[in-house]
Amino acid sequence: MNLKNDDSNNYNQQGGYNLNGNYSNGYNNMNDNYNNGYNNGYNANSYNANSYNTNANFTQNNYNPGNGGYNNYNSNYAANQNLFNGMSNSYMAGNNVTYQQVQSSYANAERISDEKFNMILGGCLLWGFLINCVLCTVFSDSIVTLAINNYVLFLISYFVLVIAGSVMVNKSDNPVVSFIGYNLIVIPIGMIISMSLSIYVSAGYASIIPVAFGITAVVTLTMMLLSSFFPDFFASNTMGKILGITLLVTIIIELILLITGAGSLGIIDYIVVLIFCGYIGYDWAKANMGEKTVDKAVDAAAMLYVDIANLFLRIMRILARAQR
Repeated sequence: MNLKNDDSNNYNQQGGYNLNGNYSNGYNNMNDNYNNGYNNGYNANSYNANSYNTNANFTQNNYNPGNGGYNNYNSNYAANQNLFNGMSNSYMAGNNVTYQQVQSSYANAERISDEKFNMILGGCLLWGFLINCVLCTVFSDSIVTLAINNYVLFLISYFVLVIAGSVMVNKSDNPVVSFIGYNLIVIPIGMIISMSLSIYVSAGYASIIPVAFGITAVVTLTMMLLSSFFPDFFASNTMGKILGITLLVTIIIELILLITGAGSLGIIDYIVVLIFCGYIGYDWAKANMGEKTVDKAVDAAAMLYVDIANLFLRIMRILARAQR
């Protein structure tokens, strides 16, 4: 905007476009001509408002040819108007190019390479696992005490944090906000993992923990590789619908068994393992489709963390049942 104002001021300083001044000079010349005896030089009735239009077009036929001052004004005004229009067009063209360059630069700044995308995704996953390690090694006893003495508060806090974190991850395009939401998911799930590990250790199943960790790592890498080889299959809408419906039905069945006190069915654990294996492939394929951004890397890490954590918990449960 400063460029346009500077050009307009410079143009006015050169005396090229001053409607009132030029008109006044022309009119004074007409008065002089009239006073000197050119009786037919200017006819007040010949000035018709319709002869002056928005395009600043004037015709000499509307005025007496003897009025040279006013005709000169006409010529000067038309030339100056053309010059001003040319300056405006140049300004707009320059502004459009600059705006497009800024937009292009901003869009390119958001895109990142595949290497950087995978690095950020892996770093976020590592960060989540480190938080889990701290919760399991440092705060394990406090978490178990909280869960036993304030079970309702523990459950409410768990669902509030997970839901809030999920909304932040899914709705925000800001990587910082998504990362905060990711941590809100990691902390409550990490508390569940910490409490589960304490229970298995207390029950004499400590040996299954490293085995479950190794199996989870191998299965995760295998599903990622398969998803990379067959992205269209894993990222299909059909796959997503099947996984979602199957998981929902499984959760409903487990809730019914819990409410009725019928206990759990061993086969459900295997079904859940298969579901989250599918989700790892699905989320990994979705993450690698389309443009790569920092926010997308954080979102993908959150989804994969949930898949891996649930897979790990179910594998531990299967191994613990096998040792009974």
